[in-house]
Amino acid sequence: MFVNKRTDSIMEYLKTNKKATIEELGKALYASESTIRRDLAEMQKSGLIARYHGGAMLLEDFGEISLFVRSERDMRDKELCAAIAVNRLPKFNTVFIDNSSTCLALAKKIDFTNKTVITNGLQIALQLLNKRDIQLIVPCGSVNTSTSAITGSAAEKFLETLNIDLMLASCASVNAESVCELSFETARFKSAAMSRCKRRILIAAKNKFSNDAPYITADPKNYDFIITNADDKTISPLTERGVTVFNK
Repeated sequence: MFVNKRTDSIMEYLKTNKKATIEELGKALYASESTIRRDLAEMQKSGLIARYHGGAMLLEDFGEISLFVRSERDMRDKELCAAIAVNRLPKFNTVFIDNSSTCLALAKKIDFTNKTVITNGLQIALQLLNKRDIQLIVPCGSVNTSTSAITGSAAEKFLETLNIDLMLASCASVNAESVCELSFETARFKSAAMSRCKRRILIAAKNKFSNDAPYITADPKNYDFIITNADDKTISPLTERGVTVFNK
């Protein structure tokens, strides 16, 4: 998967300007037009942008990024978070797992034998499909083909029928006051899932503390604890508010 800092810069430029020509991007990023063309081709394959003759525009998909891209970004950080989390999980019989790439990394490490797993992430469902002796539940709803996530009112309604022991979720961004997502639909669905779970764990790689996202899912205090690989200084605003955070 082709992901680099220039790709991030192109995304930031398109978020601000909505569309741009190859010439404009080349000048803004101090890169050749042939390099920009290659970047745009890879970004289009990943479902990040739409191409038009001589340029590109941001897809109107609520700003969420393809799961395949997210899975490869900061993979070491996600693996570190998953390694910390797997040793902190409480006992459970039923668990909800969101569609995040961080939870995908964690799901690969958990023994779900004789457990019920509910997930709105199609990639996580596929990962668990061949596991023996687990009950796998995927809610009905609308599928975002970019993020491989199921959301929407039908999925939220389905959650109302469930009584779940544990929630494992990540986020687009987190700070001392709020846990946020890039789309209203995702934030709303995760809020609905939280209301059905007895215990809730947030797993957030260190980059989530420097990200920004517009739609609030919850106050960090709504989680039993947060797992991260961020350093003590980064998590201090949370711990000062009384939020339990494990970073080792």
